[in-house]
Amino acid sequence: MRLPRALLSALLPLVLALVFGGGSLLAGAAPAWAATLVVSEVSLEPCPSEDVGAQPQLRRPSGASCYALRGVVTNPGKKPVVDTDVFAQILDASGEPVLQNRSRVGSIGDVPPGRSPFALRLAVPAGTPGPFTFSNVKARGFNAPVRTRAGLDDELLPLELDVAGLN
Repeated sequence: MRLPRALLSALLPLVLALVFGGGSLLAGAAPAWAATLVVSEVSLEPCPSEDVGAQPQLRRPSGASCYALRGVVTNPGKKPVVDTDVFAQILDASGEPVLQNRSRVGSIGDVPPGRSPFALRLAVPAGTPGPFTFSNVKARGFNAPVRTRAGLDDELLPLELDVAGLN
């Protein structure tokens, strides 16, 4: 017996979720829907020399330079967006991608409703010709956690402390 193509197309995502998701749909877990957030006021600058992530003692031709991608992300919804990732295309002076084969530049965690500042530390290969340009900066998150959550006692890095206003 052959099933109609429309029925197969409708059932395939459900079957794949059950097979690869360990049957989590049967357990009553709600799916996590993706949300795209607005990103503005973006800048890319060298990390401050006092930032432990800048690692000035490790600067050498074969190493990497620390840069901070900063901006503001706006969540227009009424609920927090969780496990948010930032995506961007970052190009060097010759128009070549700085981060090869990836557009995800990092995670900014949870974004409450409204405007929130963010900063991400990027390791740029040493010798990459600047100045750098960026485009297509966007953020995507979910309505429910999709990653293991950090604990309350987890230490924040200096850049995270700075963004949180705790420095």
